[in-house]
Amino acid sequence: MQKSIETKISDAIIEVELDEKMSQLSEDEKIEHIKYHFTEIMKVLGLDLTDDSLKDTPERVAKMYVNEHFSGLNPAHKPAISLFENSYGYHRMLVEKDITLYSNCEHHFVPIIGKVHVAYIPGEKVIGLSKINRLVNYYAKRPQVQERLTMQIAQGLQEALGHKNVAVVIEADHLCVASRGIKDTNSLTVTEHFSGEFEREETQQKFLSYIH
Repeated sequence: MQKSIETKISDAIIEVELDEKMSQLSEDEKIEHIKYHFTEIMKVLGLDLTDDSLKDTPERVAKMYVNEHFSGLNPAHKPAISLFENSYGYHRMLVEKDITLYSNCEHHFVPIIGKVHVAYIPGEKVIGLSKINRLVNYYAKRPQVQERLTMQIAQGLQEALGHKNVAVVIEADHLCVASRGIKDTNSLTVTEHFSGEFEREETQQKFLSYIH
């Protein structure tokens, strides 16, 4: 039987500084604050908050922000990463591709939708596959820019694995581009991170051949 080892991802990874006072609020308190302020936004827009369809919207939005869209801002939700002994001696590339990405642009608070491709070369330990998805989801569930998200996922994997043989590619549609401003629905944003063995051109090309 493989031995499972739990390790926490380090706080040393690239992080956005949070307001200390607000970050100490409970999730219920955050929901109440957001509910109040979103009610005021709706009033300013002239919406009728006595309407059956709208009256519960501030609370729905507040819960969505705290419990779903921005749940990654709460360090308590940082996933524990399961590592197993590499008892099979597998030291070739492992690729987890087409991981669903659903985040939000920090500039306009509209969705970033796409997919994440991750690879690493196992050393003495291998990572539970679902934990890669959880790591991606944790960093995605916060106001983001794609460049930082790419680096956070890569550094999170490096920290968990204890080595730098990691690759990350993100392909995403940004609704701040598609639904407003230039309104370009065809463009796609691609970011990448290669470290360790993946800095070698041959290894990069092999990884890219798997995901395209």
